[in-house]
Amino acid sequence: MSAEALLAWARGPAFEVALVIFIAGMLLRLFEILSLGYKTDLSEARGSGVQGGLRTLFSRSLPRPSILAKEPLRIINSFVMHIGLLAMIFLFGPHVAVFESLLGFGWPNLPSGVIDALSAMTLITLVVALMLRLNNPVLRFLSTPGDYWAWLVTLLPVLTGYLAYNHLLLPYTLMLALHILSVELLLISAPFSKLTHMFSFALSRWYQGYKAGHRGIES
Repeated sequence: MSAEALLAWARGPAFEVALVIFIAGMLLRLFEILSLGYKTDLSEARGSGVQGGLRTLFSRSLPRPSILAKEPLRIINSFVMHIGLLAMIFLFGPHVAVFESLLGFGWPNLPSGVIDALSAMTLITLVVALMLRLNNPVLRFLSTPGDYWAWLVTLLPVLTGYLAYNHLLLPYTLMLALHILSVELLLISAPFSKLTHMFSFALSRWYQGYKAGHRGIES
């Protein structure tokens, strides 16, 4: 198969299959989470559950000072990595065009040079995250093959995208095809790995915050 044919397949049938698996898998995982039974809290409300849920959604999105003081490199690295990933996914011109073709509307994007710099920065943070995991005895003990798989399928789209944009290592058409295929690997893996947290984090934080707010305590 030529590079042009591989690119056409990656942009066409392969992308459609990966997108269907991603959407169906994520909906199934969210249905499973929402279907979990929990005991009804019969205690008298001492605060607002809704306010607690909203507060926790916001506060857990920021580094906790106590944890930041103990592990500044790991926390800051994770924070920067997630910002870089979100910017690349949602603010790169070609990606915005893909979203526009799927959703029917788009939004402003960042200059390509800025995205390229963010890609390099995110690659560094991903490598640092792996080094921190491998060199911390507790993190290494708690890590499962799923943690390393989630890291790998996150790294590949960033790496191939950076190489394609800068015309490095392989011809552009082939590298672009590999980039799209790596994105599709991520889409297929996400519902069945720890990457599910890209959606489930909001539910878990809301639930914890709601329960704490109902009891009048901090989450």
